[in-house]
Amino acid sequence: MMSEKEQLNTEQKILEAAKKVFIDKGFDGARMQQIADEAGINKALLHYYYRSKEKLFDTIFFDAFNQFMPKIGELMMSDLPLFDKIRGFVGHYIDTLIAFPHLPVFVLYELKRRPEKIVDQLKNSGIKPRVISQFLKKEIENGTIINIEFSSLIVNMIGLCLFPYVGRPIIEGFLFDGDKEAYDLFLEKRKVLVAEFIINAIKKN
Repeated sequence: MMSEKEQLNTEQKILEAAKKVFIDKGFDGARMQQIADEAGINKALLHYYYRSKEKLFDTIFFDAFNQFMPKIGELMMSDLPLFDKIRGFVGHYIDTLIAFPHLPVFVLYELKRRPEKIVDQLKNSGIKPRVISQFLKKEIENGTIINIEFSSLIVNMIGLCLFPYVGRPIIEGFLFDGDKEAYDLFLEKRKVLVAEFIINAIKKN
């Protein structure tokens, strides 16, 4: 019988192997046998930990998603000034993608398979678009920012944060000639660059 430490190590190996296989093969193309082979275990042991491919995918996806959303929800619903919210959102978003580089690919798979699951997660995050929209309207009325809807602002922020991860193979390979360290530095710098770009775009002169 395995010790608790050995069980945790085995489960971690399974999760890391599953990430690789899901990214390489996609959800539909991935097979439990491939995941077991990648983890260096037999298929029976894999099924002992995870009875189905769906449960394994959900474990990886929602672990990353749930580490991201609560802090974002708390930040966006806080009393912080708007520009501090933007800086905090961009910084946390990019930090999450650095820690979970597989997350964008998994989100795309989940959007294709079960978009309602992501919608439910967002609704349970504590973020209330109507409240934030009212907050933005006050900033507009005060002359702090240009007239912009919350939907446009959040999509612009997400797009600028997300694309470098979705397009990583192209960006790293073409713009940085395959230099991973240079690409990682580029991502780190974007925490400030993207936030200030957004702020300058909406700030009323």
